[in-house]
Amino acid sequence: MQRTVLLTIFLFLFLGLDWYIFTGVRQLIKPWSANNQRFVSILYWAIPLISVSLVIIGFFWLGERLSYQTRTFIASFVLIVYVSKIFAAVVLLFGDIVLMIRKAYSWIQSSFSNKGTSLDQPISNPISRTEFITKAALAVGATHIGAMTWGIISGAHDYRIRRVPLKLANLPAQFHGLKLVQLSDIHSGSFFNKTAVQGGVDMLLNEKPDMVFFTGDIVNNKAEELNDYFDIFKRIQAPLGVYSTLGNHDYGDYVQWSSQQAKTQNLKDLMEAHKLMNWNLLMDEHKEIKVDGDSLGILGIQNWGQGFAQHGNLEKAILNTDHLPTKLLLSHDPSHWRAQVLDKTNIDASFAGHTHGMQYGVEIGGFKWSPVSLRYKEWAGLYKENEQQLYVNRGYGYLGYPGRIGILPEITVFELQKA
Repeated sequence: MQRTVLLTIFLFLFLGLDWYIFTGVRQLIKPWSANNQRFVSILYWAIPLISVSLVIIGFFWLGERLSYQTRTFIASFVLIVYVSKIFAAVVLLFGDIVLMIRKAYSWIQSSFSNKGTSLDQPISNPISRTEFITKAALAVGATHIGAMTWGIISGAHDYRIRRVPLKLANLPAQFHGLKLVQLSDIHSGSFFNKTAVQGGVDMLLNEKPDMVFFTGDIVNNKAEELNDYFDIFKRIQAPLGVYSTLGNHDYGDYVQWSSQQAKTQNLKDLMEAHKLMNWNLLMDEHKEIKVDGDSLGILGIQNWGQGFAQHGNLEKAILNTDHLPTKLLLSHDPSHWRAQVLDKTNIDASFAGHTHGMQYGVEIGGFKWSPVSLRYKEWAGLYKENEQQLYVNRGYGYLGYPGRIGILPEITVFELQKA
């Protein structure tokens, strides 16, 4: 019953949007021959028919019998088409609102100049939707289709090194100049270009990090997703160690399991994978790193996020760390920082991921914006309040839409500095 209601809503919204855009297309092709108009109309409506068929087959009929990658590309095709149509519809709607205002003004003007004019009397030379607005709307939609397609072809694996000096007031002298690299949100089950993924890891290793942090979501749902990429990510090692934590996707909460035992075993398998890669998975605990008598505290908690499952126990992780002059925390979800860390602990810097910058946005110079900023106050980059800092990594992989527009995949290279 619920699936039928969802399908009905889906069809109603999609076809309503299709009809509205078609009013613009129909206006543009009016001067064309009848055969050409018929051809364009058939071609136009073929795309919604294909989209609806793909959604019904891929999500309501076959479902998980299709591979994750297949369902992702079906969803992406529909997403690209209809998000682009939404942009086009917004332009058309703006034009129609302006048109209504002009018509109202024309009627009022006519009423004052010809007092005998009634509401039912037609106005001479009626105003129609301008050809410019219609063409602009279709151009905006087409441009967005091109951008999202390019985001898959190029943006998905366009790894960027971001260099960030991290100034810490209590940093011990032996750790001044330490090179720390952060990865986050690998989502290995989403990858479709193994060579590109390997290239990103090569970029990381070329930095010769002293220490590496991984801040969660190594898979989408199942530990087995890591199998094809295990040997690639196993190469990530550093003299002072690789430290990792779990993200919300690592618990298998977003897929149906045959039993609770199967779900529990999946998490155990994932934790074992971290161990086999020689990554130190921090499960509400801390490690003390010593170099020539100086110490640095590395803390890591399980996922804790507002609006998501809250497995992490920060009190447990921070226990017996008072003697450590500097504490660095791995916590997947950036909302945890403001909720439990900021002004409530003496943790110097936190490292998170989770948002991916929504894989969609704008970053030009110092300006950055993404729709995800409406949900998260801290969503990408470095934040500082009252001598405590948070860095939100934009993610290495992708989820859902297999691409990135504007917000590119990130490998963060920190240089720890004594403030």
